[in-house]
Amino acid sequence: MTEKTQERAASAARPTPPAGPETVLPTPDAAARTRRNNQMLVVLLGAVFMALLDSTIVNVATPTIRTDLGTTGSALQLIVSGYTIAYATLLVTGARLGARNGFRTVFLAGLVTFTVASLACGLAPDEGTLIGARVVQGVGAAMMMPQIYSLIQLKFEGAARARALSLYAATIGLGVVVGQVAGGLLVSADLFGTGWRPVFLINVPVGVVLVAAGLRVLPKGRPENPKGLDIPGLITLTAALLLLVIPLVLGHEQHWPAWMVVSLVLSVPVFVAFAFVERSVARRGGAPLIPGRVLKTPGLLPGASAMFLAMAGYAGFLFSFSQHMQSGLGESATRTGLTFAPLALGVATGSLTWQKVPAAWHRRMIVIACTVTAVGHFGIGFAVRSGGHGGVALPLLQLVVGLGMGYITSPLLTVSLARVTPADASDASGVMTTSAQIAQVLGIATYGSVFLSTADGQGAHPSAHAMFVTAMLVAAGALLSAVASMKLPRPQKA
Repeated sequence: MTEKTQERAASAARPTPPAGPETVLPTPDAAARTRRNNQMLVVLLGAVFMALLDSTIVNVATPTIRTDLGTTGSALQLIVSGYTIAYATLLVTGARLGARNGFRTVFLAGLVTFTVASLACGLAPDEGTLIGARVVQGVGAAMMMPQIYSLIQLKFEGAARARALSLYAATIGLGVVVGQVAGGLLVSADLFGTGWRPVFLINVPVGVVLVAAGLRVLPKGRPENPKGLDIPGLITLTAALLLLVIPLVLGHEQHWPAWMVVSLVLSVPVFVAFAFVERSVARRGGAPLIPGRVLKTPGLLPGASAMFLAMAGYAGFLFSFSQHMQSGLGESATRTGLTFAPLALGVATGSLTWQKVPAAWHRRMIVIACTVTAVGHFGIGFAVRSGGHGGVALPLLQLVVGLGMGYITSPLLTVSLARVTPADASDASGVMTTSAQIAQVLGIATYGSVFLSTADGQGAHPSAHAMFVTAMLVAAGALLSAVASMKLPRPQKA
């Protein structure tokens, strides 16, 4: 008997309370279910935070890793990006595995994989072991993350679902920023002379607690109509993503050899081939990796596009500004991390307060928030252009950018996925999550390459000039996100 069937049977067995004029108080069963759902949400958000923390926490630890392990520049790049490459390319596959084998099963398997890989990272004796463990971490994260939206869709309704999605989006935004802060503090603390290793080892006790809690509170059961794996689609999409992502991540460090250019060019026909493969699978009555009806859901493609542009600029700015602070201004990892504290505060505030805005204004609010974010980046570019730290204006502008991002990501997820049916929840989750993660990879690759290339130039303050140029481009991307948000559907009338 599936989980949903069990719930229906249990509901039918309960006596119906007598009708009356008074408001009926929640039954003990309803209160227990709400409490259990909230406990489940804590576990899910803890896993989200841990996975996203790991995508950025290593950025500020790279100088220490390089000194300790004697890594080459290419190896260091793979230590940073190996996680993200595996994570981004396997997210859609992770979503399908959850729909096929059960969200709880795949989530816990991913969480265990991530935790064990974190231990391997923290104990790695050399660069090769660390790179391999980082890739396995990414695989675990790709198994975990798509299940989270599906479980929220399954267990929460109405206002409770909107609140859960707001907390989910806030955790996404905070995880990226807090990674910079936590990385700086942990590396500078040099706990017991372990240097960079606590950056990874901190995941181990947290992961163990989350696994133990997840076994207790996550709902059991398997999907009533499990979907097939779509092996042809899986192979084609993974190949296309790898052809695109690997050159963009490693291109600047490797000075763009010919094979990387060829790889980028080849990614285009392979993506086209993936579309044809999916149509063929659908015609044969199979279960395509990304069903066409999911992409036709009102709001999904505009939402994914807006999310892509916003998250690409967000990740590219964090990477570039971190490099500017440490390499350009010679700041410590701790000072660099703490610089982003106002940004984190803004993201949290925006993500947790946007629901106070009436639903009829949500689409408009996203457009305005994208524009505000663009203004904030524009201001930051001018604030640091002269080579200084930006003075009092910098934390204020960081707060503005954070508020903008908070009012973008949370409502964007809610509006984009509002019309997705429960049957398509896992596939839609895979599309939105993959869009955000690929955006971070490409954002760091493109904006980061612009910053690093410009910072190599001449002048009194090359790093400051590079940050100015990068901030202007990020601001332009935020304005494009505003344009994409204008295509979101209007709220349905009650």
